[in-house]
Order: sequence, then C-alpha cells, then structure tokens
Amino acid sequence: MTIRTLIVDDEKLAIQGLQVRLEPFEDVEVIDTCQNGREAIRAIKTQKPDLVFLDIQMPGFDGFSVVQGVMEIDPPLFVFVTAFQEHAIRAFEANAVNYLMKPVDEDKLADTIERVRVRLSEKKSSEEAEKLMNVLSEVAPEAAEEFTGEDADAAGRYEKLINVKDRGQIFRVEVGTIEHIEAAGDYMCIYTGDNSLILRETMKDLERRLDPRKFQRVHRSTIVNLDQVRQVKPHTNGECFLVLESGAEVKVSRSYRDVVARFVH
Repeated sequence: MTIRTLIVDDEKLAIQGLQVRLEPFEDVEVIDTCQNGREAIRAIKTQKPDLVFLDIQMPGFDGFSVVQGVMEIDPPLFVFVTAFQEHAIRAFEANAVNYLMKPVDEDKLADTIERVRVRLSEKKSSEEAEKLMNVLSEVAPEAAEEFTGEDADAAGRYEKLINVKDRGQIFRVEVGTIEHIEAAGDYMCIYTGDNSLILRETMKDLERRLDPRKFQRVHRSTIVNLDQVRQVKPHTNGECFLVLESGAEVKVSRSYRDVVARFVH
C-alpha cells in the first residue's frame, strides 16, 4: 500500500529536508508540498492524501487551523512537525498520529511511519467491513443483521490508542501493550510491562473505552488485559493470581473468579 503524503511548511529547506528523510521509506510517496495553510487545505480537499506532515507555526492559517479547515471531509492522518515544544499537548488533542521536533530525528520518523501504517491498515479493515455489510444487507439481510451483533459493533467502538498526560508530558499508549490497570480514587495507574503511567479518569469511564473481550475486571480496583495472562496460580479462599507477560502478578478476587474460568479447559 502506497502512503500518499503531503508536506506543509513555510520554509523550503524544511520541506526539502523532510523529503530527503522520507526517501528510504519505499511505501511513502510525496504527492505535493505546500508553503501555507490555505494551500494545504485546498490540496487536502482536492488530492485527498493519506498522510500530511504539517508545520504548526505558519503565517496566516497555522497548522491547527488547517486541521479545522478539513474536518467536513474524511481527513487524512496528521503528523505535526515544529520547533516549538509547547505545542505538543494541542497536537495530541488534535488527534495527531505523532509530534516531531525539528530537526526531525530519523528513528522517531521511522516510528511515526510505522504508526501511520497501523492506523491506515485499521482504517482499511474498517472500510472493507463496511463494504461487506452493504453487500450482505442487499443479498442476505438476515446474515447482515446477525453480523451487526456485538463483535461487529465492538470492532470500531473501542480505543486503539490512549493519550495519557503524565508528568507534564503526553504519552501515546497502544492499548494492546497495556498489561493491567489499577484504580486509585479518580486516578488510574496504567502498566505496560516496562512502564507505568497515571491517568486522571474513573474506572467506569475507562472500562467503557476498552474492549471487554480483552479487558476484564478481576478485582474491584483492577482491570487485566487477558491477552497478557501467561499463568493462573490458585490461592486461598477461592482467590487466585494471574501471572502476566512481564512477570507481574495480579490477584483475582472471588467476586470475579468467573474470569479465570476461560483459562481452564
């Protein structure tokens, strides 16, 4: 799959530098460049790129204005590129794929392109599922009705990435890497095996964002990613411990022991 890409920056040297750094990525095709926000909005609407590398500080329409200006269409993925660190939070709030500082680091650019590939793949899968549903609704209405049950609904309802503001920084956490989550009042401690982050959110609200086929409550204050479970260790009084991929152990209370049943055949 070719990633049709637009570069927007008011500095020609910045555009040229990013083009050079993108050359090693064979699936990235730079279809056009723009030097201001108005040009960018016009190019996005007419050429419909998959990805836009977007400078934030430009005369006239800045990068955030460009994003707002294309919201009425199916927008591309955005990566903000700027020399100003203070824009990071707004960039992630605008649902950017990533935020790159000038001069662009090659490793961070490679990580960004990989994120773009994942996001585009997910989008394509969703579009294919929608096409299938349209066909089914015409030739086999009963099958279409069955297909629109819980599994189909869950495919697009739950989060793939969660933005976490912690210690003055924004972290993009891939939901699949989360091992378990522990509640502490209105704060959630998110563990990813090699890291822990604090998210200000209630357990109930966070549960709504996570796919229940993978994330289950095993204690009144603990949620576990079932894909990360590697061992079940019985304990006393009907309780047990789940051993996770990282080696961490999480207690399952008796109230939630039905969760363990799916591991026992």
